[in-house]
Formats: sequence, C-alpha cells, structure tokens
Amino acid sequence: MRREPATILGIDPGSHVLGWGAVRWEGPQALSAVAFGALRVPPDLKGGARLLMIRRGVDAILARIAPDAVALEEVFYGRNFQSALTIGEVRGVCLLAAAEGGFATYGYSAAEVKAAVTGNGRAHKSQVTAMVARILRLTQPPRPADAGDALACALCHANRLTFPAAR
Repeated sequence: MRREPATILGIDPGSHVLGWGAVRWEGPQALSAVAFGALRVPPDLKGGARLLMIRRGVDAILARIAPDAVALEEVFYGRNFQSALTIGEVRGVCLLAAAEGGFATYGYSAAEVKAAVTGNGRAHKSQVTAMVARILRLTQPPRPADAGDALACALCHANRLTFPAAR
C-alpha cells in the first residue's frame, strides 16, 4: 500500500522542559529529521501561567512545522502521583492546541516508543537517543534528551505508517 509523505511532530510533555521533534516520513527507508528542540518553562512559573506559556509555545511549534500528525507520549504513573497529574495537565494542553489547530493526534506509551526505536520496551534513555540519531542519520544524539524522546515518539508513529497492523 502506497502512502503519501508525512511530517510527524512528536511531543514529550514535561512541566519544565517539553521536548519536541519533527520527522519527515516518505516510506520505511526514507525518514529524516525536520527540526527538534525543547520548550523550557521557568521553574518559578506555576499553575495557569505555566500552562499558558506551554500552550503558546506549542502553538508556535505547530504553526512552524504544520505537521500531518502529532504523536504524544502518554503519561506514565510511577511512584509520584503529583508528577503524573502535572504531566497530564501539560499533555492536555498539547492535545487541545493540536485539536484546535485541526491536527490529528496519536498517543503512545513510553514502552511502545522505546520498542519502536530500539526493539526493547525497557531500553535505557541513552539507548533510545543513540538509536534516534542512527535512524535519522544525525551526526550526534539529539540534545536535549527531551528532544530525543520527542523524535522517538515521532518515529514510533512513523512505524505505524510503515506497519499499520502493528497498532
């Protein structure tokens, strides 16, 4: 099945550092990095002001990249329930920004993202960034690490375009 080329924006939601990265998918063997970076929020910015800054930053990224799809990492609840709630707020802001812009959104667990990039759902962060650099033929791993995680999320969605039955 032939699919049209697509630009995929990956987002790794964080309350102080939100990673973002876009890839261009033109088929299973034709992936390239478009742009990546991080939106940094001052630690003293709290509540609605923090979410508003994130929203405006995500709006600017969406306008700049104009993706065909937005892939977001889902919230992982480990030991810190409050942290999961905070990340959930950020993820909600990102979903709202994408929806209001008319962009299709997709969510993937951290394990799905790691497995898509490394073949191991429990891979270490350094393994993920190293494989992202290799897959996208970057001369060095993406920095900051949050941008690497976002690119990995975009690559995870690209895998779904390549292998649609894998979802």
